[in-house]
Amino acid sequence: MAKVSKATALFLLSFFALLPSALPAQDTAQTIEIHARRFSFVPAEITVKKGQTVTLHLVGDDVPHSLLIKDLGINQEVSKGHPADVTFTANNVGDFQGKCGRFCGSGHGSMLFTVHVKPD
Repeated sequence: MAKVSKATALFLLSFFALLPSALPAQDTAQTIEIHARRFSFVPAEITVKKGQTVTLHLVGDDVPHSLLIKDLGINQEVSKGHPADVTFTANNVGDFQGKCGRFCGSGHGSMLFTVHVKPD
């Protein structure tokens, strides 16, 4: 009886060890670095796939800024020396407009950002 239990345990262990390779591949999260500086985001546009999880690594190059993209639920502040990460999943196809949500000087209104979400 003990041999049957060991054989069963070995079978189950092998089965569960191989299970992840049998599952369909998932999109891995992508990290994109975005620099905020007077009076632009660099890059100012990114393109991601629908269903993809993306982390934006925000770096402030001068004064305090924020990245505000209402339709994606993003409002992350960043300042020089204090980078910040914000993660989102692109669930809908389309172009999503963002801007600097914190007044940063006379060119503040020109700080625009666009996320293009394409079908997977």
